[in-house]
Amino acid sequence: MPAILSQDEVTRLIDSASNLAHRAMLMTLYSTGIRRSELVRLEVADVDSKRMVIHVRQGKGCKDRDVPLSLKLLETLREYWRQVKPRKYLFPGYRGPDVPLTTKAVWHACQNAVRRAGLRKKISPHTLRHSYATHLLEAGADLRTIQLLLGHTDIKHTTVYLHLSQRHLHAATNPLDTLPVSDVASTRPPRRNRAK
Repeated sequence: MPAILSQDEVTRLIDSASNLAHRAMLMTLYSTGIRRSELVRLEVADVDSKRMVIHVRQGKGCKDRDVPLSLKLLETLREYWRQVKPRKYLFPGYRGPDVPLTTKAVWHACQNAVRRAGLRKKISPHTLRHSYATHLLEAGADLRTIQLLLGHTDIKHTTVYLHLSQRHLHAATNPLDTLPVSDVASTRPPRRNRAK
C-alpha cells in the first residue's frame, strides 16, 4: 500500500520547499494529483485561470484531461510566474527556457523538502498524488470523479483509495465493539491482603 500523508504533513512538506519554484511544483502535484511526468510537460498556456482548470496534455495512455485549479495554487503560480517568467514550459529545465524540467529534478525537489520537513515516511512526488486522491475521497468525492481526475482508464486502479481513506476505514462499527464482553477492570484478579 502506498504511503499517505495527512493534511498536516502535506502542509509541512510544502512549507519546507527550498524555493518558490519547488513550492509551486509541490503545490501543483498535490492540488491536481498529476504525475511528475505530466508536471514537467505542463505549458504556461495549460493554466486556464478563466475556467479555473489546468489542461494535462498526453497523460498516461496518451489522453488529455482537465483538472481543477485551486485559488491558492493560482496565487502561487502567479507569484512564481512574476519571478521566473517561464516562456513555454511552466517549469523550464536548467538547459534553457524552452526545455522542460526533468522528472529527476522534481524528485530531488521533493526529497529536499522531505528532509527539511523532518518527515519519516517514504515519500516521493507520487505520494502527493496518492494523498490528493485519498483526501478527495475523505472529503466526499465519489470514485468515478477521482478516476477521471487521476486519468485512470480502469476504476480498479482508483478503488485502492478506499483502503487508504480514514473515513472509509472507520465508516463501519468494529464488530468487537458490539460484543457484550466485560471491560478490562472486571478481568483483573482481586488483590490479596498481605499479612504484616
